[in-house]
Amino acid sequence: MAFELGIYHFGELTPDPITQQPPAPGVRLRELVEQAKAADEAGLDVFAVGEHHRTDFAVSTPAVLLAAMAENTRSIALSSAVTVLSSDDPVRVFQQFATLDLLSGGRAEIIAGRGSYIESFPVFGYDLNDYAELFAQKLDLLLKLREENPISWQGSLRPALVNGDITPRPDRELPVWVAVGGTPASVVRAGRLGLPLSLAIIGGSYRQFAPFVELYRQAAAEAGHDPASLKVSINSPGFVAPTRQEAIEVSHPYFQAGWMANHHQRGQGVPMPRIAYEAQATAAGAFFLGSPQEVIDKIMAQYELFRHDRMMIQLGFGNVPQREALKAIELLGAEVAPVVRKEIDSLRLSGAEVSA
Repeated sequence: MAFELGIYHFGELTPDPITQQPPAPGVRLRELVEQAKAADEAGLDVFAVGEHHRTDFAVSTPAVLLAAMAENTRSIALSSAVTVLSSDDPVRVFQQFATLDLLSGGRAEIIAGRGSYIESFPVFGYDLNDYAELFAQKLDLLLKLREENPISWQGSLRPALVNGDITPRPDRELPVWVAVGGTPASVVRAGRLGLPLSLAIIGGSYRQFAPFVELYRQAAAEAGHDPASLKVSINSPGFVAPTRQEAIEVSHPYFQAGWMANHHQRGQGVPMPRIAYEAQATAAGAFFLGSPQEVIDKIMAQYELFRHDRMMIQLGFGNVPQREALKAIELLGAEVAPVVRKEIDSLRLSGAEVSA
């Protein structure tokens, strides 16, 4: 499989640091459709949108927004990032993404997670005391929905299904990834199930996450899966511009505003002063922030460590102006993606020749 480079967004409605006004939800949603179209035209591989249920985010129904993107794109994969499966119904999730897959010609993906934001649990009537078990049971049901129809299934936290006829059926097996933020039990679960891993690295040193990828592959091997056949995606914030200085100057005010307004639970924003932001842009930091060559260098450094299959960049968190976001997408497609794919293809070929 060729190495993939993509973009993900949460559709945050952060007040502009200059005007202090948030974008209207409809404006933000249309901007994301335009960004997906630009990413498709630039030759990127994936565009993903996350799910939240708060007034400071525009996207609560990823499948609906992704369907609009499907009608404006041709080849890019369209994914959730993430679907909060614990507080959703797996039958409806399957139906929505099967419909998206059919409409898009086989380009839909589900990245399923437990949810680091917990506002959806009371909204949909779920008890946070069931946080872990809700995800385990609903992931089990979602995977069975892929495998059989009609389906019979029983759990303790959702009504049973008896010969349920679940439609529509996609023309292929719908890809389901497991989203993980660095919890050992979560990476072990993904490995044991033989599901691709989507690992979020949103701060600190990315090297501290190497043990999680190793644990994932070990768990997969112990469960009888071939670790080499399982995909790993690394997902981190970032922004690209012609120079590192420009990338930081354009994106930092918006990132800082977003980190305060939208990060984690309401009213608990996290400061991101410029010195800390610049530290994340260094070779050791987690963010993909800088010139095209600096982004290339960090992707390659991470590839040496993780041997992953996909890199997803949360581009311009906090509502970087649309014009700047579109320029960044063009740079990723024109200057970053071709170089990264070529270099990783060369490394893989060299590895295959050595092992042979």
